[in-house]
Amino acid sequence: MSALNLDDFSDLIERPDSGMRRDAEERRERQGVPPGSLGRLDELGDWLSAAQRSVPVKAIRQPRVVLFAGDHGVAGLGVSGRPAFTAHTLVRAALDGASPGAVLARRAGVGVRIVDAGLDCDPALLPEEVVKHRVRRGSGRIDVEDALTAQEAEEAVRLGMRIADEEADSGTDLVVLGDLSVGGTTSAATLIAALCGTDASVVTGRGGVGIDDLAWMRKCAAVRDALRRARPVLGDQLSLLAAVGGADLAAATGFLLQSAVRRMPVILDGVVSAACALVGQRAAFRAPDWWLAGHVTGEPAQAKALDRMAMTPLLDQGVTVGEGTGALLALPLVQAAAALAAELPEAAGEADSRSDLLDAT
Repeated sequence: MSALNLDDFSDLIERPDSGMRRDAEERRERQGVPPGSLGRLDELGDWLSAAQRSVPVKAIRQPRVVLFAGDHGVAGLGVSGRPAFTAHTLVRAALDGASPGAVLARRAGVGVRIVDAGLDCDPALLPEEVVKHRVRRGSGRIDVEDALTAQEAEEAVRLGMRIADEEADSGTDLVVLGDLSVGGTTSAATLIAALCGTDASVVTGRGGVGIDDLAWMRKCAAVRDALRRARPVLGDQLSLLAAVGGADLAAATGFLLQSAVRRMPVILDGVVSAACALVGQRAAFRAPDWWLAGHVTGEPAQAKALDRMAMTPLLDQGVTVGEGTGALLALPLVQAAAALAAELPEAAGEADSRSDLLDAT
């Protein structure tokens, strides 16, 4: 297996088709609805046309939720609202249809795929199709040690790339990307602070289920100490993921980059997927053109990352739970944009004048 260099993605990823986007904009101007009256739905429809290379845009027929799961050693410091090393319980709830994301996915008729990249549990607790991809059991405590070895980081990124290829090959036309982790927001905040050049206190939030002031102070200290370890390897994205990321974050980064190569659009969920996207942007500056920010989580690190990538979230409903929930709420909005762009008829005057022109020729 040849050594992986994430910078190579810069040559592999193209932007969505700008010519198709212009054609979509021109078609929209011929429709009976006044330009701009549908607000951001117009923009989303044009973006989908460019991504699909299709005018009119095609309906989104096979969306998919992909969740990367992992435990983070830093959670043992008491920086999370959940007990350390219990991410497998989140996975079990999602598999049983008992999590918020699972409920929304079921209501929307969307399949959910869960990938164990780094859970710290007995594999026998979960189905084989979930645990078979595991890179390692848990991730290192990033304030004092690397989350992964260099080999594990590469293996995790390649795992994400492989999952993206499998989804694209199976016909998935839009992905909702989320995570199932304990301690993942601490790693995400560290990555974002390192890439944005900010201090720990600027990016440290209270996580998906909330933490008290003492836990927040512990989390700030963990991010601060992890940042000291991250800054020397900022020039190498793979080394950065190994130092302060984790198997689930590295896999999600590989997934995002390969999804862009395969021209498969992705809706980002929360701060963890935003951190992975920011690492992906550092490797390939065109890659974020294939991603949408699903919603605002209230995490300061997410706001920082999305601002750096010039992304405006689709929704702000105060959802903090993670697990793909907020991005799933945004999915019907994207589907609605596709339907409106494809199905609204052109204005009668425009259609008649074009028909007369064809008759004359």
